[in-house]
Amino acid sequence: MTPTKHEEKRRNFPIVCVGGSAGGLDAYIRLLRNLPADTGAAIVIVNHLRKVATMLHEILPRHTKMPVELITEKLDVDPDHVFIIPEKRDLHVLNKEFRLKPISKPWGWPDVITVFMRSLTENWDGKLIAVIVSGYDGDGADALCGIKEVGGITIAQKPETASQPDMPESAIASGCIDFILSPEDIARKIKQVVLGG
Repeated sequence: MTPTKHEEKRRNFPIVCVGGSAGGLDAYIRLLRNLPADTGAAIVIVNHLRKVATMLHEILPRHTKMPVELITEKLDVDPDHVFIIPEKRDLHVLNKEFRLKPISKPWGWPDVITVFMRSLTENWDGKLIAVIVSGYDGDGADALCGIKEVGGITIAQKPETASQPDMPESAIASGCIDFILSPEDIARKIKQVVLGG
């Protein structure tokens, strides 16, 4: 039986990957406060922490009406949810579920954002929006051209609005960024891309 348009839309909804690190919390809060709870997209926050337990799933519910969940193995990817990567894990997506693996780069700067974005380009049929916000180093930059190649949209936080501009600057230097915006304007752009208008 052919799926209805509604079923098709539900199955192939957009994923917004928001990658950040040091100073990212401020950007996540500003973005979520300005993002409606019913865009139909899944928001996945990939904060690259190696050792420290993440507290984002406890902090961010104060700033959005969307459910906020810490990702567990084989958790369903659902629209209108905010998902948080756990520490010390690489994140993948397969068959509309999250998959967790031991971190592949336990020393040096993590590359968990790059790993997840590459998994999205290989395994997700819906629209992709990749966002790089405040953080040290350049995690995520190497995957941005791949996001664009599959028709996705790429956004970097405007460096002067980030407490640690390294990651946005590395993203911009990749040559594969569509928009350079403040967190508030990133939220508006996501809404525009996902909902149209």
